[in-house]
Amino acid sequence: MSPRQREVLDAVLALLVEGRETLTMTAVARRARCSKETLYKWFGDRDGLLAATVRWQASRVRAGNFDRQRLDAAMLQESLERFAANWLSVISSRTSIALNRVAVAHAGSGRSNLGAIVLENGRFAIGERLKPLLEAGREVGLLEFDDTESAFRTFFGLVGRDVQIRLLLGDGIEMSREGIARDAADATRQFFVLYGANGTPAQAG
Repeated sequence: MSPRQREVLDAVLALLVEGRETLTMTAVARRARCSKETLYKWFGDRDGLLAATVRWQASRVRAGNFDRQRLDAAMLQESLERFAANWLSVISSRTSIALNRVAVAHAGSGRSNLGAIVLENGRFAIGERLKPLLEAGREVGLLEFDDTESAFRTFFGLVGRDVQIRLLLGDGIEMSREGIARDAADATRQFFVLYGANGTPAQAG
């Protein structure tokens, strides 16, 4: 996306944070200072705009770069911890909380496809970014699992625990950088206990 398109998506997120659940192309055009025609040209329709917004927010969660040929236990551990910390930072942001609250409300009322859009372009898309790292760890003998999706869901659950639902319900959890790093390290260590092969940090200890 171009910088201008990203500015438009940031405008959508800002409207959500302000509690504007009924997003219209007119409201977005006004906030982003562009025409509705431009929005339709770039994103197709309102669902297209929402999908692009979710993808833009989810793109902040990265699995990091890794070299399959040189992947070792330390690199795998670092990459998993980086992903976990990155994801926790993103989901605890005001924009993600607002976006997910609206998605949950819409899913329950049938007002829009935002719930499905968040699943497809958020959680599912994030999974597809992390799974290659898990599979690479298995290929070099650092991880042992039969099903990649199950391994990912386990890691996702260890990282997220009940944090996301508590944030959605308004629990004032303190998500400091130090606390997030500690939680990410704990989740990664627990994951290695469950899926680590000989030589991984948990198994070697």
